[in-house]
Amino acid sequence: QPYKGNLVRWGTDIHDRWMLPHFLWSDFTDVISDLKSSGFPLQDEWFAPHLEFRCPYVGEFSQRNVNVELRTALEPWHVLGEEGAQGAVRYVDSSLERLQIKVEGMIDPRHVLTVNGRTLPLHLTGVNGEYVCGVRFRAWQPPNCLHPLIGVHAPMTFDLVDTWNKRSMGGCRYHVTHPGGLSYDNFPVNAYTAESRRLAHFESIGHSWGPMEPSAPVRSREFPFTMDLRA
Repeated sequence: QPYKGNLVRWGTDIHDRWMLPHFLWSDFTDVISDLKSSGFPLQDEWFAPHLEFRCPYVGEFSQRNVNVELRTALEPWHVLGEEGAQGAVRYVDSSLERLQIKVEGMIDPRHVLTVNGRTLPLHLTGVNGEYVCGVRFRAWQPPNCLHPLIGVHAPMTFDLVDTWNKRSMGGCRYHVTHPGGLSYDNFPVNAYTAESRRLAHFESIGHSWGPMEPSAPVRSREFPFTMDLRA
């Protein structure tokens, strides 16, 4: 049964929608369903460890029946132009990272989610009260990168804001490095050590205090699923 449909020209969705693990997994389950209908006895759950390895869980917090989960998303790194050294070198701009934010149980338009005071452009997933979006941010500021004058956005503070009462109901904080300034001298010896180091970057406390009136989310025409904090 050869495929006879027209191919999809995804355009900027390749660097937007398909960088987020939620949509990757949804598309992957469609592939598995197609293979199962052709007689291949495959199960989605067999590949769940691969998703967890490539897009690991960061942390989550819950307030007033609303749950917010942070997960590492994909981020392409650009190869820069050639520069003179003891030869010719081309640096890779690895200063950017991306997170996926997934919210469950949110009441629209009462609740909004902000990062560093900016409202996230959340998108419905097709499940009632469930939303998802990506956050692209500068994690490091090396001398060789795109937009080298834009500083680091971490630590990032996420707030679940109640617009009716104009206050943050709770939130979390994400650090790129260890929040206590700990620097490791060796590589993690196994997956448990790596996971503990990664989880240390997340704090389920640290939301903003005082009255908050978040503005309307700014949606990019080219990258509607992702907020770029550099913009």
